[in-house]
Amino acid sequence: MSVRENLVMASTARLAGLRALRAETETATVRTAIADLQIRTHSPRAPVSTLSGGNQQKVVLGKWLATSPKILMLDEPTRGVDVGAKAEIYRLLFESAQRGIGTLVSSSEIPELLTLCDRILVMFRGRIAASLSRDEATEARIAHFAGGHQ
Repeated sequence: MSVRENLVMASTARLAGLRALRAETETATVRTAIADLQIRTHSPRAPVSTLSGGNQQKVVLGKWLATSPKILMLDEPTRGVDVGAKAEIYRLLFESAQRGIGTLVSSSEIPELLTLCDRILVMFRGRIAASLSRDEATEARIAHFAGGHQ
């Protein structure tokens, strides 16, 4: 499946009311996503499976951003990507937040949570063990509550 096909899947309902997109609309959507998300590909028609892990993650994020969501729910948004792609994904999430898109992130990487979150809910055995503001949260405090301590 190409970058174009992947991006179109998420955006079809919003842009065309479940009708096929016109070729020029489809091409414009893909080219905009490639430029805005800095997706590194040799062609807009390249299969997503041939892209690096970080670029694949950006394609997935791009699909959802193309739908103009009010909220993004992300589970391990940077798992398996290199440092450069991670920084780029963080940039995209910060820009989305500035545009008013709410973001809910689930991550096992404490530094990622400290970078992305205004509020961190720490879970232990399926229950919320702590609710920490950005100012209250540290790696040590998060680890403390994640270990079941009160």
